[in-house]
Amino acid sequence: MRRRLVFPLLFLLGLRVFAQNFADPAEAEVLAASLIAAMSDEEALAQTFMLGWVGAEPSPLIIDWIRDRKIGGIKIFGWNTGDTLLLAETVGTLQRIALDSRFHIPLLVATDQEGGWIRHVKGATSETPGNMAIGASGYPLDAYYSGYYIGRELAVLGINMNFAPTVDLYTNRDSTLIGPRAFGEDPVQAGILGAAFVKGQRDAGIIATAKHYPGHGDTDLDSHGVLPQINASFEELWDRELIPYRILSREGTPAIMSGHLAFPNTQAGMAPASLSPWFLGDILRDRIRFRGLIITDDLMMNGATAAVGSVSRAAKQALMAGNDIIMFSSTPNLSDPVWTSLAASMREDPEFRTRVRDAARRVLEIKLRFLRGEKAVPAIPDPAKIAASLPDPEGQAFFLDLAARSVTVVSGERAFPLTPEQAGNVFLAGNYADFFTAGRTAFPGASAYWYPPSGESGEFVSLARTADTIIFCLSDSAGLKMLQSLKGLGKRVILFSVLSPVYLEEVSWVDASLAVYSYAPESFIAGFSAILGRIVPQGRLPFPPRNSGGR
Repeated sequence: MRRRLVFPLLFLLGLRVFAQNFADPAEAEVLAASLIAAMSDEEALAQTFMLGWVGAEPSPLIIDWIRDRKIGGIKIFGWNTGDTLLLAETVGTLQRIALDSRFHIPLLVATDQEGGWIRHVKGATSETPGNMAIGASGYPLDAYYSGYYIGRELAVLGINMNFAPTVDLYTNRDSTLIGPRAFGEDPVQAGILGAAFVKGQRDAGIIATAKHYPGHGDTDLDSHGVLPQINASFEELWDRELIPYRILSREGTPAIMSGHLAFPNTQAGMAPASLSPWFLGDILRDRIRFRGLIITDDLMMNGATAAVGSVSRAAKQALMAGNDIIMFSSTPNLSDPVWTSLAASMREDPEFRTRVRDAARRVLEIKLRFLRGEKAVPAIPDPAKIAASLPDPEGQAFFLDLAARSVTVVSGERAFPLTPEQAGNVFLAGNYADFFTAGRTAFPGASAYWYPPSGESGEFVSLARTADTIIFCLSDSAGLKMLQSLKGLGKRVILFSVLSPVYLEEVSWVDASLAVYSYAPESFIAGFSAILGRIVPQGRLPFPPRNSGGR
């Protein structure tokens, strides 16, 4: 028995010492351990950093961090993405610098392309119906193809990691941060749809990242500005917000983002979950048995720094708590206290050094699993493919189908179909250009009124009085205020809800209402097609109305 083990043992030991290249043909787990063994402490620490920068072109500072510090990842924000070709060139430039290092390790290139409301990579990419539309259709295949086509567009640009799907539940109806980013209220459905979205991303070569663990849906506060407190007990979380993560973990989701959220009625107390060893270690790693990467939400957010007093402290606590990547929306100076204090801690604190090197090993394993092979996103994008691939032609057809499947008639079903002849003089009121474009295509000659953000206008009611039918696009509280001024006019009022349909609960007096879940052009086309009777609306509200006894 000992003799049979000699050669495999020698092979592993030899590989650990001599493997020096990311492209070496070895198993991810073995090669990651080999590379980590050959790295200095600072090289290992650098793999845990993910940085952003301001502007369309890469700043000299982000180039310095990649070339000199050899950081492991970059984050693409909306302010980087106005010019699609330039974005692809930027990704290629930064990857070439990273690949020129001694281990030839590519960067994780991440963004937030959830679909629907949150679309950081703009330019020529698809606008999509979004998660709540998927929840309204209810088909896992819609989640799969949403992830797949979104992923395929990112891959053309060299983006290999996506901070999606959002599996927060629509628990708090007053939440303006989550809203239509959620699949809905049901945790099992969110888990199933989230897992399908992850599979679609994986088949497009993208590393999917579920967020915001352990759940951002039960608060109307935004962790960018404050540390939200959610008063749920652990038992409530386990049977509600944590169900999607329990499903996703079993399905092999590669990464999860930790949220800056406090749960004072749990063992974590007032510590943000993103900095809590209990939430990340005891619950996510040990009880849920998640084995992928854990990534912080942006550590520049007040929800993280306010709890501990500085970004440097937040970064160290985040790594010690169990995060494998610490993310920053900006690029610090090379001599920034975040880096210098963490590097010093690696020299002085053996426990911290071990934790960082373990985190870096996890990062390398994910890179080795996803950034090699036939499905891997090319490190250097091909600009020649962009014009033909963005927006994805097959994706465009799919997203229109999804929008049609998700249209939901909430009230007044007998009002449809409504033909132009039946409608008479049509008055369109809203605040989206694509709403008016689709509306005037459906009802030629309709008049249009773009209502102001304040929700106040004396001329609005007088213009509405001249109409036979008013089709009102509602997406926010300002629109709700405008809408209430139509009550009692004796006109046919059809409510066209966009994004979260939560406001529909306050306007039961309208003649009819339907919901779409994004402001993508396809959603407006689908909604007006339903009004005209060209499609049969099949969507269902992904949460019960408040007056039905649901949460």
